[in-house]
Amino acid sequence: MRRPKGIKTRKAVAKRFKLTGTGKAVRAHAGRRHLLGSKNAKRRRRLREAAVVDATDQYRITQNLPFSHRG
Repeated sequence: MRRPKGIKTRKAVAKRFKLTGTGKAVRAHAGRRHLLGSKNAKRRRRLREAAVVDATDQYRITQNLPFSHRG
């Protein structure tokens, strides 16, 4: 069965970003994949938390997530 034409979610963006209830995009911190033994506990804890995306990139991210129903 053919997919109907229309707008599509950019899946690469959907995997990397999440929109909050107020419409802001949040992302994961870089540097949390490997070599964690050399990083101290405080730094590892801070990398756990999500970071709000900069305002200059906000528009591009929300344009690529058309079905998020927020913002």
